[in-house]
Amino acid sequence: MTGNHTDKSITRRRAIVVTGGTVAAGGLAVAGCQAAFADTAETATDAAATATTTASESAGTCMTLMSSVTEGPYYLDNALVRKNITEGKSGVPLTLRLTVVDATDGCTPVKGAAVEIWHCDAWGYYSGYTTANPGGSAPAESEDGSTANDNTYLRGYQIANANGVVKFETIFPGWYTPRTCHIHLKVHTGGQKEDGTYEGGTVNYTGQLFFDDAIAEEIFTLEPYAKHSGSYTTLDNDMVYDGGGASSGLLTLGAVHKKDPAKGYKGTLTIGVDPDAENTGAGSGGGGGTPPSGAPSGAPGDAPSGTPSASASS
Repeated sequence: MTGNHTDKSITRRRAIVVTGGTVAAGGLAVAGCQAAFADTAETATDAAATATTTASESAGTCMTLMSSVTEGPYYLDNALVRKNITEGKSGVPLTLRLTVVDATDGCTPVKGAAVEIWHCDAWGYYSGYTTANPGGSAPAESEDGSTANDNTYLRGYQIANANGVVKFETIFPGWYTPRTCHIHLKVHTGGQKEDGTYEGGTVNYTGQLFFDDAIAEEIFTLEPYAKHSGSYTTLDNDMVYDGGGASSGLLTLGAVHKKDPAKGYKGTLTIGVDPDAENTGAGSGGGGGTPPSGAPSGAPGDAPSGTPSASASS
């Protein structure tokens, strides 16, 4: 189930790598990506790296198929087009460089594709559902001290450049019972930027990205993550991750400073899609199933205060 919040304003509340890839029934996942990257505009080096990756993928890597997963119960159709989606939320910095290619046409870049991501904060709370208990013991979301908007934080779009590349600045996600650490992802084509968000077009791919247990568990010993205690679900026990490694969305991260994980991580991911296919991730299609009865439903204000009993669609 999804929320239907349509207010696209950014009013305030309390004062107001990655390497590897995924593929869906409505999109194809790609394994193999560039290593490190600069947090600047696309350079000649970036273009060369993209060309090299595309050439290797043409040999067949990008044709790896996997089942899609649903968008989950925490999706909201109100994400803003922006590079930095943190809105002041605290956490270990995570910079993503994502490349969208057409897997049906030699893995050529998909210029203008809109990549949408959303994930929970360091304590396991999603914007729009800030009263849903993440499980274990965690402070109330309102105690984080940020001025983030309760309906938009850690959600956003970026529009792919001529090389199919988008970049996001966010934080390492936390966790909630009974899911492992993950990021949700959709790739849209055919729409356009309007009033600060993305309107129209078709969703070609819906999936989830996952994190190595050792890295995630080290991150969760740091502040503010350490304030959320309880049983963390590892990859082997997660109800969505199927153990397929990179082809199932397992990310390989590069530390900004190897001796200090608090400095953050950066990574890359190349996603092969079929721009003529559609996979919204809604309902029970693909490998996700429908959200559980205990999961949030309706508008954000209708979210329950109990623990979100997540399923493969979460």
